[in-house]
Amino acid sequence: MTAIHVVRLAKSFTYYTKEVGMLHSIKNLFYRKSLTKEAVKNISFSIEEGEMVAFLGPNGAGKTTTLKMLSGILHPTDGELTVLGFKPYERKKEFKKQFAIVMGQKSQLWADLPAAESILLNKYIYQVEDRHYKQTLNELVELLDVKHIMNVQVRRLSLGERMKMELIAALIHKPRLLFLDEPTIGLDIVTQKRVREFLKYYNEQHRTTIILTSHYMKDIEDLCKRTLIINDGRLVFDGDLKRIDDVLNDTKIIHLKFKQYVAISRLQSYGKIRHSDGFQATLEISKERISMASRDLLASYPVEDITIEDIPIEDVVLSLYQRDERVSG
Repeated sequence: MTAIHVVRLAKSFTYYTKEVGMLHSIKNLFYRKSLTKEAVKNISFSIEEGEMVAFLGPNGAGKTTTLKMLSGILHPTDGELTVLGFKPYERKKEFKKQFAIVMGQKSQLWADLPAAESILLNKYIYQVEDRHYKQTLNELVELLDVKHIMNVQVRRLSLGERMKMELIAALIHKPRLLFLDEPTIGLDIVTQKRVREFLKYYNEQHRTTIILTSHYMKDIEDLCKRTLIINDGRLVFDGDLKRIDDVLNDTKIIHLKFKQYVAISRLQSYGKIRHSDGFQATLEISKERISMASRDLLASYPVEDITIEDIPIEDVVLSLYQRDERVSG
């Protein structure tokens, strides 16, 4: 079943310009020059129920605008949009009860109250029956191991503990769709891993559709088989993030450590030099040349250590941000 269906979705904003000074302020009373910003430009995609999809894009790319249209905060300028069988911009009560949003940088909990109070408030907002509330709460508390802090004032919780409470508050009414905006931002590595494990397990058990935005590529790699990338209002990639390297870059990274000083000029013929200080070097070399180049480096230079790895996904995504045409997944 399709959870989200988007066809040629577009959103434009009209704004006005004004030069500095009193004279221009008076002039603006009679005439204002209007400009139009196309934030989202005819994007199309579908997301099936139960999918976990990453939604990436640089600042100003149209990512937030798209998410606001999906959640009903903004009305689209053009195109077709259905989410869970509803038109989000109509903001029907039945629709609002079926999704939730968790923002890593904005809390829905009352800082001066225990998290249990805010979660109970959500029970009444979403009209969750007592039996279902207790059952869901017990399940989430056990999965996230937070029973011992449920009655602790939110402002006294650690960042990781607060994020766990945010997840409970968002999931207490068992939404069919969950928007996660930077859910692991600022968390330590251990807590990030635990949050990812919880989200993966919850998705598998309840088939909740999840749209995730994150700057931590580990979140994307561990949780999402599919990635949407938007840039300048256009959808530039829709597919498996692991395939981006095959689509855009036929390159490997070689890290070298030398026993003796090696001049940078001697390495330039092998490929692009990312870094070199004479004793360590990082090179970009095409995959077809990697075997020959590594053998030659080991035979010709005082190599103490050598490692070969793929181009970091962050770098590949950055290169996709610069593309204007869609890359098929």
